[in-house]
Parts: sequence; structure tokens; C-alpha cells
Amino acid sequence: MDITTIGGLILGVGAIVVSFIMEGGHLSAIVQPPAMLIVIGGTIGASVITTSIKTLNSVPTYLKLAFTGKSPNPLRTIDNIVRLSEKARKEGILGLENDMHTVRDPFFKKAIQLLIDGTEGSVLKEILETEIAYIEDRHKKGILFFQKMGGFSPTLGIIGTVLGLIHTLGSTSDAERMASAIAGAFIATLWGVALANLCYLPISDKLKLRHEEELANLDLIMEGVIAIQSGDNPRIVKTKLLSFISPHMRDVE
Repeated sequence: MDITTIGGLILGVGAIVVSFIMEGGHLSAIVQPPAMLIVIGGTIGASVITTSIKTLNSVPTYLKLAFTGKSPNPLRTIDNIVRLSEKARKEGILGLENDMHTVRDPFFKKAIQLLIDGTEGSVLKEILETEIAYIEDRHKKGILFFQKMGGFSPTLGIIGTVLGLIHTLGSTSDAERMASAIAGAFIATLWGVALANLCYLPISDKLKLRHEEELANLDLIMEGVIAIQSGDNPRIVKTKLLSFISPHMRDVE
């Protein structure tokens, strides 16, 4: 579990709920199925129109990444690359074939396989850059999907409120009941704004963070494999790769 995602969600929702109760409100007043149906159902429907079935099938994966994903460890990646570099320098590139089973990252494994197959440097870089571009495109679809939900949700909340007001103002002449009904009509707006700013947009930003972290790790792998292919000294490889990470992380070494 990602403690920042879970903790932030609990803190945000908790602050709103507790403050509402402190002001004398009751949760039953805001849990209104019609308002929730308009906002949640309408937001999902509008978002589905803008995307593909492939992206929809990936939504559970995006949510899992946001709530349980782990940031890649660049120092561990560098250590693995340097280890392979040292072995390649001693035994040759073909000697890396025995280490393929220790590489779990699909991109890293593909890069090493291309290296073992004797792929030319320029071709190797081109293939890996194309693979990174594909991964980047896939990630951006997930980020954009939740951004769209964050944009549609407040609008659907306003639509729900307008519908509630139309029904309220056209069906009662009792001022007291009308005031209560009008207050209830704004629950849809509350749900729309709350879901957008506590759920959809934060998830989109978390996916963007995961995307940036993974891209940095992929660039690290690509540069390391190209350095191995070029026959660079392992110490040079390590120094080059450490320049890709922040100074405070290098101090951990």
C-alpha cells in the first residue's frame, strides 16, 4: 500500500466529514443516492465516451498503481547495471545470458536480450527509445482519463443541482420545505466537487508521478545498457549513471 495515497485520501475525506459533523450536520444528509447517481454515473459515462475500451480495461491497473505501486529504486538499478557491466568486461557480452533469469523488469530484460543478440548501438538505442515512447503513451492515457473525470465531475454536480432546483421550485409552495429542498439540491454539487478534488485529480497526479519515476528508471536502464554495449569501464558506467539521480541519493551510496 502507498501510505501517501491512502493517508491523503483519509485525511482529506476525514477533514470534510468531521467539520460537517462539528457544525451539526448528519451524514444521512449528504448520502443521497439520486445525487450520487447523477454525479458518479454521469462522470463515468462522459469519460467513457472520450476513451477506448483498451484504456477502460486498464483502469483497475491504474488504480492499483496509484494505491499500491512502489517507486523504482534507481540505486538498485545502477548496482545491477554495474554488476552486468563488470561481468561483460570479464566474460564478454554473451556471458550475460546466464544472468537473464535474475532480471525481472521486462524493459531491462528486453534491453539485455538485444545486447546479447549483438544489436548495433544505434539500432539498440532506437528500439529502446521506441519502447519508452510506447510506455509513455500508455501511461498518459491513464493520466488523461482521470483528469477528464476530474473535469466532468463538478459539471455533473451542477447539473444535478439544477435538476434538483427545477423539481423543488416547481413542486412546493411551503417556504420551509422549499428551503430544505434547495439545501438538498446542492448535495450534488458537493459530491461533484469533492470527488474531483479528493479522488479523480489526486489519482491523476499520482499516476503522473509514477510515470515520471518509471521514465527516469527506463532512461537509466537504456543509458546503462548502451554503455555496456560500448565497452565502457564499469567505474565510468557507474559515474555516468549516478549523474542521472539527485545528489542526496548519491550520498546513500
